[in-house]
Amino acid sequence: MLPNLNPKQLEKAMKRMGMSVDEIDAEEVLIKLRDGGQITIIDPQVAKMNMQGQDSFQISGTVSEGQSEPSESDIEMVVKQTGVSEDVAREALKSSGNDIAKAILSVQD
Repeated sequence: MLPNLNPKQLEKAMKRMGMSVDEIDAEEVLIKLRDGGQITIIDPQVAKMNMQGQDSFQISGTVSEGQSEPSESDIEMVVKQTGVSEDVAREALKSSGNDIAKAILSVQD
């Protein structure tokens, strides 16, 4: 961290500036992306920092990226709109990046 700095002194200085840091014991952190993908951080070290009433998080760990699985409500929507099986609806959602409209159109073609 910072050389020749006592951790207790650092903690006191942070407290005087209105900062607090708490460690969070997390097993996995999942970030869902707007494009349907996801970032999974396995065995993360998570710190929650509060500075002047604003929370922020620092996360480090093993990163894995991929597509998120379609939700049950999305699958149900495609099934109701098209009459296909859940498996077909799930595959259509996966191939469309979990875009419901694209999945419905691809099944109807």
